[in-house]
Amino acid sequence: MSYLRSDMWCGAFIRRHNDLGHLCVVSRRGDPIAGQVFIEVDHLNGTASLYTPASFAAREEETADRLFQRRFDHDEPQKVRERIAREVDFDPDLWVITLELRGGDLGLLVV
Repeated sequence: MSYLRSDMWCGAFIRRHNDLGHLCVVSRRGDPIAGQVFIEVDHLNGTASLYTPASFAAREEETADRLFQRRFDHDEPQKVRERIAREVDFDPDLWVITLELRGGDLGLLVV
């Protein structure tokens, strides 16, 4: 199974959301080829969500698409930032994308 390079996937994700009028930026650049991608969603109401790559055990079938799981859902933004900081300590090659979105489709495959 091969993924699209992380830098290209992030660029396409950001472009899609910015074209839809959502503010979406790279908060942290990781490895351009194989860095894991974390997506922090600011719901613009004082809460945040965090989407992280799904584990390979959670996958039902082999797919070339990136699969995500929701780690935090409408939680305190500080908890989300702390989790990201712990992950960066463990894996300094990861990407963090920040998206401002009140509701709607993230455009992710979530398991």
